[in-house]
Amino acid sequence: MHPLLRFTLDLFDTHQGVVSGMAVPQASVPKPKPKPKPTSPVIPSASMAGQAVQFRHPHASREVRLGHALVAYEFKRGQRRSIGFSVGPHGLAVRAPKWVPLVEVDAALQEKSAWILRKLQETHERHARLAEHTIDWRDGASLPFLGQTLVLKLDPAHGFAAAGAALLPAAAPGTVAHLPGHQPTLTLCLSLPHHASPDQIRDVVQAWLMRQARRVFQERLDHFGPLLGVQWKKLALSNAGTRWGSAKSDGSIRLNWRLVHFSMSVLDYVVAHELSHLREMNHSPRFWETVQSVLPNYAAMRQQLKNEAAPRWS
Repeated sequence: MHPLLRFTLDLFDTHQGVVSGMAVPQASVPKPKPKPKPTSPVIPSASMAGQAVQFRHPHASREVRLGHALVAYEFKRGQRRSIGFSVGPHGLAVRAPKWVPLVEVDAALQEKSAWILRKLQETHERHARLAEHTIDWRDGASLPFLGQTLVLKLDPAHGFAAAGAALLPAAAPGTVAHLPGHQPTLTLCLSLPHHASPDQIRDVVQAWLMRQARRVFQERLDHFGPLLGVQWKKLALSNAGTRWGSAKSDGSIRLNWRLVHFSMSVLDYVVAHELSHLREMNHSPRFWETVQSVLPNYAAMRQQLKNEAAPRWS
């Protein structure tokens, strides 16, 4: 490994991996090319016979060939001690100190080329899945909810007190309980007129989902806490775009409410993961042994969380 390069990856960061390491003199920076108009995030060009796949950041100022791929990346210098690589929704971004020459940056890119290309491809595939699961906020739209399919139904005749929405029983008239070969289907009735705007529908559904998330999270925290011998003190809901959960040594737990789009087994993995941090504030072997003590098949749940895409909220 390059003497000034080190590699880190936050296991709970669903969009970003970071390589930290070295840098370049300000005088060495070439005159930046004009920034192109932002394009779709991390979309590689079609791979033709003999043509390299391309990954282009919308604010790319430099490019490099890594294997068979041409990668155009955003490059910035700053007050830092090492070179940093991050692969996010828009592609590869590189940050470097002022004292490291560009040749060192290029060498670091080549050294970590396998990791960079893998993360770029994973990000591209993730966004492709997200594009297929963008929610269409209208009467009859559907979205995943705790391993089931939730169908939205506008019903201005009902007030549902101050809640604005209510889950109809599976056997209620007008609902589909189980379709052969499909997920169980539930109906969420919204107290909105049929001409309600997409924003109105989205806001009512989000409020309902967040209430369900808090309820389910508390139940699962109370279930796994005693099994792990820990006690959580405070629960906060997160809307972070890149992190599913976090924990502090004071017993504070933060969980992303969008986890309700996944199955209960995946949700249990995140809850157990964060509670395990109250015993081991790291990702050491002892930490994973702690998770495994309550979830023997946690690895499968963890992989499911990585592979599945939560629906995109527009």
